[in-house]
Amino acid sequence: MRKMHKALVTTAILAVAAVPLAVSAQDIPLPTIHNGQGLIVNQVKTIPGTMGQITDFVNDKTGKFITVTGRGLAPTDQSEIILAITKDTKIIDARGKTVPLKTIIDKNMVVKAFYSPNITKSLPARGTALTLVVQDQSFTGINGTISEVKENGIVVNGTNIYSGYEDTIVLHFADNAQILGQDGKAINASELQSGMSIRAFYGPAVTASLPPQSTTNYVLVTASGETDQEEAPGTSGIITNAAEDKITVIGKAMEQGGVNYVILTVDENTQVLDQDGNTLKLDALKADTSVDAYYGEVMTMIYPAQTHADKIVVKTEEAIKVEGTIVETNRTAKGQVYVDVNSDQSTGNDVILNVLEDTTVIPLIGGETELKAGMKIVAYHSPIMTRSLPGITNAEIVIITSDDHTAANN
Repeated sequence: MRKMHKALVTTAILAVAAVPLAVSAQDIPLPTIHNGQGLIVNQVKTIPGTMGQITDFVNDKTGKFITVTGRGLAPTDQSEIILAITKDTKIIDARGKTVPLKTIIDKNMVVKAFYSPNITKSLPARGTALTLVVQDQSFTGINGTISEVKENGIVVNGTNIYSGYEDTIVLHFADNAQILGQDGKAINASELQSGMSIRAFYGPAVTASLPPQSTTNYVLVTASGETDQEEAPGTSGIITNAAEDKITVIGKAMEQGGVNYVILTVDENTQVLDQDGNTLKLDALKADTSVDAYYGEVMTMIYPAQTHADKIVVKTEEAIKVEGTIVETNRTAKGQVYVDVNSDQSTGNDVILNVLEDTTVIPLIGGETELKAGMKIVAYHSPIMTRSLPGITNAEIVIITSDDHTAANN
């Protein structure tokens, strides 16, 4: 796959993107203008693009949208993006012939999607499609880990980007294979090592052998192994909420950086492993699961922070949760709170929580972290508890859900 460069005059982006010339892999000559000082300069606007399959389609009262999942045509372009399809969007093949969008989706055709540079900072990003160019050949892809390096290829264990199925495949490098490091710069095939996490595209031909074999002309290193994991920012904690493509993790920031409260987008680019390094599916990320979550340094500047999960290690230890109301009592000592579990005013299931220095307390927005009588909380605690009534245990995470009655109880 050759990298496509699109250089267009700023004032003619839409017009040029609409014609069949947009499928050429060559740079488009630009008109020149005088800058008023005797020098001639070019005004250039690079059009970003993503090549891949359409993995989602929405057509409702808000508009028509597609999700293109694959790889960026340039290192700075998106590997996945949601694009609005408008009346000005051109959908053509390499010869400039119009192709129905339904045909592309039904046949899992590969497209090069060019879009306006004005995209959101969300994950995935959102923008407006200028031109979709249907490719003559299809491909598929894998997110996984290199388990073996061969003379002219690699063995990859991971998950198929488009089907979601676990996969193992032997990939041989095409003569013009593009192999990129984590920084998006070209590297040699000899620099690939076992344990590296990669994103690779291959096909359309795949052998019927076990494991299957194919040819790849694009490999992107997404993580360089365990050393990178140790250096990446992250949160060691518990999934407190799991939605369709997002999880909330609360716990302790890693020593190398991170936050104690983060909302993470999880997708086919997220590597999910158990503690033995085995690949898991995304459905392993359930609420009340203990995890180590790793992510990049770039995240939203809102509370809680939001970013994309690069790697999540699912732990085996059980996360034990109680919900209830903190009540005032003379049965607690300094550093302890009494919890009326389920707020049912029954003492048989109540607990006393030791609030330690390393207990993570998540307040309401604009609220305080000091735990007081009347607050409703969700608490995760140690599995070790005294046999007394009520039982006493160490609080690991306390989430304040309401403090409406604080004033009335103090």
